[in-house]
Amino acid sequence: MSTTETDKSRDQAGQDQEDLGAAGSQLSTAPREELSAAPGLGVIGWARWFWRQLTSMRVALLLLLLLSLGAIPGSLIPQTGADLNKVDDFRKAHKTLAPVYDKLGLFHVYSSVWFSAIYILLFVSLIGCIVPRTWQFVGQLRGRPPAAPKRLTRLPAYTMWRTTAEPEQVREAALALLKKRRFRAHVAGDAVAAEKGYLRELGNLAFHIALIVLLIAFASGQLYKSDGTKLVVEGDGFSNALSQYDDFKSGSLFQNDDLVPFSFDLKDFKGTYELTGPNRGTPRTYEAKIDYSEGAYGKQKSTTIEVNQPLHIGDSKVYLVSHGYAPVITVRDGKGKEVFHDAVPLLPLDGNVTSNGVIKVMDGYRDAQGRKDQLGFQAFFVPTFDPKSGTMLSQFPALVNPLLAVNAYHGDLGVNSGIPQSVYQLDKTHMKAFKDSKGQLLKKLLLPGDTLTLPNGAGSVTFEKDIKEWAGFEIVQEPGSGWALGGALAAIFGLAASLFIQRRRVWVRAVRGADGVTVVEMAGLGRSESAKVPEELGDLAGILYDQAPGAPDPDDHSSESPDTPVVPAEGAEK
Repeated sequence: MSTTETDKSRDQAGQDQEDLGAAGSQLSTAPREELSAAPGLGVIGWARWFWRQLTSMRVALLLLLLLSLGAIPGSLIPQTGADLNKVDDFRKAHKTLAPVYDKLGLFHVYSSVWFSAIYILLFVSLIGCIVPRTWQFVGQLRGRPPAAPKRLTRLPAYTMWRTTAEPEQVREAALALLKKRRFRAHVAGDAVAAEKGYLRELGNLAFHIALIVLLIAFASGQLYKSDGTKLVVEGDGFSNALSQYDDFKSGSLFQNDDLVPFSFDLKDFKGTYELTGPNRGTPRTYEAKIDYSEGAYGKQKSTTIEVNQPLHIGDSKVYLVSHGYAPVITVRDGKGKEVFHDAVPLLPLDGNVTSNGVIKVMDGYRDAQGRKDQLGFQAFFVPTFDPKSGTMLSQFPALVNPLLAVNAYHGDLGVNSGIPQSVYQLDKTHMKAFKDSKGQLLKKLLLPGDTLTLPNGAGSVTFEKDIKEWAGFEIVQEPGSGWALGGALAAIFGLAASLFIQRRRVWVRAVRGADGVTVVEMAGLGRSESAKVPEELGDLAGILYDQAPGAPDPDDHSSESPDTPVVPAEGAEK
């Protein structure tokens, strides 16, 4: 071979490499990397360089990693938005770390400046990355697959054969076959160009758009959320107003008018427990039967709330989270007048619902001499008392043998001092204990129906036979939960599509050779190296070969039929 022919061969090889690179690069909608800003470009040049870096996919992934790492302290360190009491306890227990955490904003991670900066940068990065890729993808959908390269032999998967069929017939058969296999195909010159796997890029875009949706849903959920708890005794009700909650916290942009209007009444609570075996006392079912209505004039409906089966009303969910007992107590003054009669909810101390609480009689009480006073009682309740156990602890969570222990006090409860106090605690600073005839603290164990008579004609306390139950509800309102779920599902399916769907192209060229016999060439190209492209090309070549059977090679004078074409796993010619 002469030097001139060698140079021509090198030029042709270089051209083939350019064609192959161009064909491969068009399989992706990722924006091409641009040159970095030169030192002499000034402020505008550096701004463009910063924008290109911020909107690159690698920076978006880095910011996503930083966001995940930044959320770790929020789950390990007490947060003021979740439990202020735990934060105060942490400050008292860690005198050195607490000031450092305050400066770093670790007690309010999700509203801190650094977390918000990462959040906003990630949001901007994803939008700046997705928008141009989306327009490029739309442009590719509106366009057609590119024409075949000059030399198909340079592609990773390639085959060819000779046939007596006309080139036009081969191209028509190839076009019909590729369209039947859901390729986007058209005739371009002497070849059929086809492309498949657009769902890969669509899934990639869907995944990143879903991340934006998740970010928006997370932000709206944190800013507009509300979370409150309410203890409701059987026969009582709840209206979704701020003043009705026992405990309530919300996002920074939440308004009281954002509460979903509804109300409900607790009609009955039922709990069942394992009676025997090693799991004796383990709850089997917790059911709260309620009547509820939506809005101010909504029709009343009945339903049952169970654990992990909340009531859905608009954006609000009503969860059943706790349970206990509320003994009915009657208090009479020294003249026998009833001054208190109500079910008193007591808080559980263990799994068998051993409970304690406080009874406060603030108004209307007069002793035997007619003097005004206030009464306070410490109550200790066990639903199942066993004298043989030797302890004042419940042996079973159900009402089998209920018992109430009461300690009585009189004086000033401190409720008029203006200082808030818990309804479950008794401030005995200005209270005096009732004493028995021996001068000891007056206390008595009461069975249902029993009465404790206070000394010196001060009155009495009766443990009524009617024992009610109470249920604790958590009312959660998260406006962005539906969008977050949709974004998560879209991200999963989009990621699966981008990982398992391969975008590939197939070209079929049919031209008449010098001897008048049609030469058929088929080649395939994938976005990445995969065995699927040669396998798929071999399958297509086999079907097309049946429609355009091979012709004898001009050098082959045998009468045997030519073999079916074989597709190599790598490039055919070098």
